[in-house]
Amino acid sequence: MNFLRRRFSSGDLQGELRDENSSILTFKKGPSPSAPNSPSKSMSGAGIPRVPAGNNKPAYNKDRCKTLLVIDDHHTDWSKYFRGRKIFGDWDIRVEQAEFSELNLASYTDTGTMVDIQIMRNGTKVVRSFKPDFLLIRQNVKDASEDWKNLLIGFQYGGIPSVNSLHSIYNFQDRPWVFSQLIKIQKKLGRDNFPLIEQAYYPNHKEMVLTPKFPVVVKLGHAHSGVGKVRISNHYDFQDMAGVVAVSNCYTTTESYIDTIYDIHIQKIGNNYKAYMRKSISGNWKANTGSAMLEQIAMNDRFKLWVDECSLMFGGLDVLAVEAVQGKDGKEYIIEVNDSSMTLLGESQEEDRRQIADLVMAKMQHCLKPVASISRTFSSGAVMHYATMNGNKQDLPAPTQPPSRPPQPQGQPQQPRPQGNQLPPQQQHSPHSQSQHHQHPQHPQHPQQPGARSPQRQTNPNQPMNPNQQINPDQSNKQQSDGVPPGNRGPPGQRSSEDEDTMKNLRRTFAGIFGDM
Repeated sequence: MNFLRRRFSSGDLQGELRDENSSILTFKKGPSPSAPNSPSKSMSGAGIPRVPAGNNKPAYNKDRCKTLLVIDDHHTDWSKYFRGRKIFGDWDIRVEQAEFSELNLASYTDTGTMVDIQIMRNGTKVVRSFKPDFLLIRQNVKDASEDWKNLLIGFQYGGIPSVNSLHSIYNFQDRPWVFSQLIKIQKKLGRDNFPLIEQAYYPNHKEMVLTPKFPVVVKLGHAHSGVGKVRISNHYDFQDMAGVVAVSNCYTTTESYIDTIYDIHIQKIGNNYKAYMRKSISGNWKANTGSAMLEQIAMNDRFKLWVDECSLMFGGLDVLAVEAVQGKDGKEYIIEVNDSSMTLLGESQEEDRRQIADLVMAKMQHCLKPVASISRTFSSGAVMHYATMNGNKQDLPAPTQPPSRPPQPQGQPQQPRPQGNQLPPQQQHSPHSQSQHHQHPQHPQHPQQPGARSPQRQTNPNQPMNPNQQINPDQSNKQQSDGVPPGNRGPPGQRSSEDEDTMKNLRRTFAGIFGDM
């Protein structure tokens, strides 16, 4: 009874259902992506009826809506996992689902990627066009008889974010390329912590001359679900296999055949971990082919280490599965890694899909966030310096606190104060402007003729020094060398105008002083 209670792998049942009902579930295959009727930038059809993207779907606000394209078969309706959910508070999610065979696209540098979905409706082929904002890829880009790399390049050309990333999915197109990353992990962790199976790679049939230790498993090219895998028991069969490789014109790998008890499937979706044991009950040495017994097992630290290290490949994997086998010798062997197109197993498939939907929601919230205006706060001194260096003194903001002025001696007329920002910011705080307010009226100095140096620019040893005034030795030496205070130095195009303003204020000041004497 315990044996009967265990469930079979749903992935195998789905495969059988697809074979039996292929004429019902599979849509008619459209033209290749390089066909002349690929989606145009103007969205004009060439003899093909086009239907609005939102036909027979809930109404969406186009201004506050993001489109999610799910590439998967039609056994799973992904729209129900996003129904009623929103991002950014009130943005709707519009879900479009199709297989690679039903898609066509064109990408542009200015407008991004436009996608066409070709479907049959009431016996008529129609095309629905839209611009996706995010991707969820649950289908293999490359398989035994299919290669959709040209579509993947189009998505990358348009810069569309995805789960997993398009960069990682592109690197998963060849299993030996992925296996090379596993070799690096084994060198990092050690053979005991990461027990990777021994494997040999042959780019073509010409190198398949040295016979390995038999029995071996020969994997021909890149395929899934047990396709292209052959068990070889002697060197005669191995030579025959080399002839098949010559005809197929593809690479091949060989690895030692492990007499296994069961397969181990370790999956990671975001931060959620699960482990399964799968054992064939049909007598096939490949447990993922035919009928198999599936059971969820406890997740341990060893499995977690494997999947965590593999999740760091190719910039990071959000969804992945590590495949291993348990040999009768008591040892475990890691054989491969699958990306976001991995098969979901067991009774928790519905939970796994909801976890994937939650992961997609989080990624969309992060990647598609509207760009908000960034407010920068500058100090008044930084603004004055920037405006002075760019010759834009009239646009300077008024200082929040005017500089403190010492009290005027009794009997001395008030010094006229310039309006606005007639003086440059450097002159408003320069030492020589402070010395004007502290000059004693009993020691007058006669105003000089235009063109002569101002007496305030010369150092008077008898004049008392203001204790609040700070003098930089470098600046005083530089003042005496050229007669121009450091505060009055500016760009070459502004020095003449600043000197004229200074002379005008000096004349006005001395006129007020000597006018009442």
